[in-house]
Amino acid sequence: MTVLHQVLVHLRAGLWREAHNLVQSDSSELAAWLHGIVHIQEGDLEDAEYWYDKANRHFRGRGSLDEELERFEAALLLGEGPA
Repeated sequence: MTVLHQVLVHLRAGLWREAHNLVQSDSSELAAWLHGIVHIQEGDLEDAEYWYDKANRHFRGRGSLDEELERFEAALLLGEGPA
């Protein structure tokens, strides 16, 4: 299981602190996107927007948290960068 897969497991389990700590160990654009999603889940939209910028994603055009997690999981499975 990759770091980003483990972050998703933590997020799905409501373990935000663990997810946040773990996502910081990956410097990829996918990790930056997931880091932004973690901040959305935490309610920290200012930091979420910062991480979306680092991931080259449009923060203002994102979907709901569930939609973002689904998009992220699809991208992770395909090994893609930002859409």
